[in-house]
Amino acid sequence: MSNFKDLLQANERYAEQFTDGGFDGIAKAGVAVITCMDSRIEPLGMLGLKLGDAKILRTPGGRITPDALTGCILGVHLLNVDRIMVVPHTRCAMASGTDAEIADKIVESSKLDLRGMVIGANPDQQSTLDYDVRLLRSHPALRGRCTVGGFIYDVDTGRLEQVH
Repeated sequence: MSNFKDLLQANERYAEQFTDGGFDGIAKAGVAVITCMDSRIEPLGMLGLKLGDAKILRTPGGRITPDALTGCILGVHLLNVDRIMVVPHTRCAMASGTDAEIADKIVESSKLDLRGMVIGANPDQQSTLDYDVRLLRSHPALRGRCTVGGFIYDVDTGRLEQVH
């Protein structure tokens, strides 16, 4: 429990000044953003949005995983989402190799054998973005109900480039 003491103390200070309660959970700007779990990315800030404006889904590499797909469907049907942004980023560990190569790195560092696990890594970031955007655009629960765009976020400049 003491491993989280600093974070719980910080939360107490945060809660003392918290004034953003009472939202209904609807995406006020009609946006869902699927991006990487990388801590260099601040999804709301990079888009000029604020708390309550967007649904944020974070996955390794910003990939459309089954959970991210579920989140998109729920966002479109229940939470006012009419635009979906798929946003991987530069210098991503998930683009540093294949699933097998990433699993080998984990074996080397920890002796845990994760070979065969579907991680979603691919050094061809453009092809994975193409695939994920096509998946969302063609999904029967989303097709015709929202606009889907593919973007790359540059972690060194803060710039977002639309590629789809």
